[in-house]
Amino acid sequence: MIPISKPFIGEEEKAAVLAVLSCGMLAQGPKVKELEEMFCFASGAKYAIATTNGTSALHAALYAAGIKAGDEVITTPFTFVASANPILMQGAKVIFADIDETSFNLSPSAAEEKFTEKTAAIIPIDLYGLPFDEKTNSTAKKAGIKIIEDACQSIGAKRNGISCGCLGDAAAFSLYATKNIMCAEGGMVTTNSEEIAESARRFRHHGQSEKTSYEYFELGYNYRMTDVLAAIAVEQMKRLERIVNARNENAKRLTEGLQGINGVVLPSVPENVTHAFHQYTIRITPDAKASRDVFVQKMKEAGIGVGVYYPRPLHLHPHFSKMGYKKGDFPVSERIAGEVASLPVHPQLLQDDITAIIGAARKILS
Repeated sequence: MIPISKPFIGEEEKAAVLAVLSCGMLAQGPKVKELEEMFCFASGAKYAIATTNGTSALHAALYAAGIKAGDEVITTPFTFVASANPILMQGAKVIFADIDETSFNLSPSAAEEKFTEKTAAIIPIDLYGLPFDEKTNSTAKKAGIKIIEDACQSIGAKRNGISCGCLGDAAAFSLYATKNIMCAEGGMVTTNSEEIAESARRFRHHGQSEKTSYEYFELGYNYRMTDVLAAIAVEQMKRLERIVNARNENAKRLTEGLQGINGVVLPSVPENVTHAFHQYTIRITPDAKASRDVFVQKMKEAGIGVGVYYPRPLHLHPHFSKMGYKKGDFPVSERIAGEVASLPVHPQLLQDDITAIIGAARKILS
């Protein structure tokens, strides 16, 4: 079986974890600080704040950016639920806007149509590892709206030479087990704002400033990362450039091998962008020989893992439909959800694996 993802744990990660266990400093400590410094270097951000996971990172970023009850926050329904839940966790209102069918990311024009006097922030998502559209920045800036970048899938990606994590007022990364850089569970907030950084640090530590002890300034949570997990991520970060290059090379080979199949739309990467290729996602339109669901089934029967991210937009789930959303509200997201299929693109693929993926896909679709 060729898996859709395959986390890599080397001897370096194992040794790093054992070193932490031996030293006895298991909670947030020097390894967390080292990881934060590495994220600053990789993203170009002045500040990085480690958290327990990507959800808590996004929650901390929203809080630190001043998002509060009654505010409206715009994001896309074509994503994992953790992109939207932190908005609700802050007591704010989720305002969905449709996506661009080429990038799968938030449509700047669709987002702008949702602006009201209550709009406090936009959460554009670097879906599959592709940085969000820069036009979102310009429209938000004109309206005085903050950008909280959901960079959970885009570590190592860039737009116009600027790394994800620095494309908005703050950003949230995930270090979940299947992410390009992982430590099983972990997250990171990045920002160039000292005020946002300090607020996020307090938020992850029960509302305490890390400059003082047992002095509580505001509501906070226990969102601190452990040194055990940070030790894994530190070793992973040392391979970041190699990982991004390998994913892009594998994506290039897949694109070369899958070109020309009727009804299949391959990923598009703008000239000014470096894609992180967390996922290599194709669209299987009605013009294709097989439907998306048949394609996924037959690929798995051929021993190739294929994922569908995501089969139903958030607004069609009970969690959000009870807010008044209904089918037809976001037609692009709804159509794309029925067409997308992600193929293996991870660095551990062999050339024979890529050849097998291409061969199986062409046999089913052409």
